[in-house]
Amino acid sequence: MPEFHRSRLAIAALFFFFGFQYATWTARLPATQARLHLSTAQIGVLLLSTGIGAVAAFPLVAVLMRRLGSRRLAYVSTVTLVLCLLAYAVTPSYPLLLALMCVDGVGAACLDVAINAQGAALEAKYRRTVMGKLHATFSGGGLAAALVASGVTRLTPNLLVHVGVAAAVLVLLVGYALPALLPEDLPTPERERRRFVTPSRLTLLLGAAMVFGTVAEGAMNDWSSLYLKNVAAAPASVAPLGIAIFSATMVVARLFADGWRARWGDRRLVLAGSVLAGVGLAAGVLAGGVVPALLGFACVGLGIAAVTPCVYVAAATQGANALTLVSTMGVTGLLAGPPVIGAIANGAGLAWGLGVAALAAVLVAVCATPIRWPVPVEVE
Repeated sequence: MPEFHRSRLAIAALFFFFGFQYATWTARLPATQARLHLSTAQIGVLLLSTGIGAVAAFPLVAVLMRRLGSRRLAYVSTVTLVLCLLAYAVTPSYPLLLALMCVDGVGAACLDVAINAQGAALEAKYRRTVMGKLHATFSGGGLAAALVASGVTRLTPNLLVHVGVAAAVLVLLVGYALPALLPEDLPTPERERRRFVTPSRLTLLLGAAMVFGTVAEGAMNDWSSLYLKNVAAAPASVAPLGIAIFSATMVVARLFADGWRARWGDRRLVLAGSVLAGVGLAAGVLAGGVVPALLGFACVGLGIAAVTPCVYVAAATQGANALTLVSTMGVTGLLAGPPVIGAIANGAGLAWGLGVAALAAVLVAVCATPIRWPVPVEVE
């Protein structure tokens, strides 16, 4: 089935693009901090501005999806993100950089919805599960960007040279992908065709599952190293292993997730995965020590990996508005989760903060139980 494989590779190229673009500019935050003489707090606001742009883009993304479709929206958003990356290296002031990163957040929100709509349409058209591997490709893009950043920085500290090389890679990915993207999206339910519509109960449940899942995921990225160092008393060389083990298990799980979806169905996979993540993390924190913590972080990576792909597929079947809202709620979880956990950790300790992350993972299962999930299809 050459058409299927060509479209799958094209969509995967855009998932890779997404991870590569994001990791490229985050990898050079130290250089940006030095160039503009920014404080740590200002870097935090800079990161927040990207998320604010993504959340604020919800009405715009919904309109663009209805008018353009995912294929043309992918083109618009990739062009925007390439231009933002190039401007990132030369923006002369902090206020302008904040505005630029808000625009980057809007572009990222558009691309996020477009590529997940493409992935869901590919599954529906060819009756094959592919979303897990597509999301694994996003992680691969981030890894590749980190390696490119390290390599280019060894040759020259010039930020413009680095983003120029990265932009060239992104343009090649877009040139390869766009001709083979699917021209059509999933059919939109009648109620979703109206401009303004109250989200259905199913959409809200999917959105809540996405929020809780991204809270648990974000907690691992933001707090696992600090937990190992400050609570489990791990050596400095061991502390980064929390993120490494979580990321590695998530990538591996996403590579196998499509087969699991075809065998057991999305509902069972989301329920079992979220319970594994929540119970595993809680047990690791309660047991105390470095090894139990690392095992708990591995449980989160294995368990939560399939949640996002499954939720995106289910949301896409409800139309562009539902997919856009669920995607926005996922970004909200990533934004709101770390500060909430930080506030709890400041008052009661980081172990309690990670306990909240474990609870969030279990709440994914609570939200997923009444959802009518798509019927399993053949694995790719």
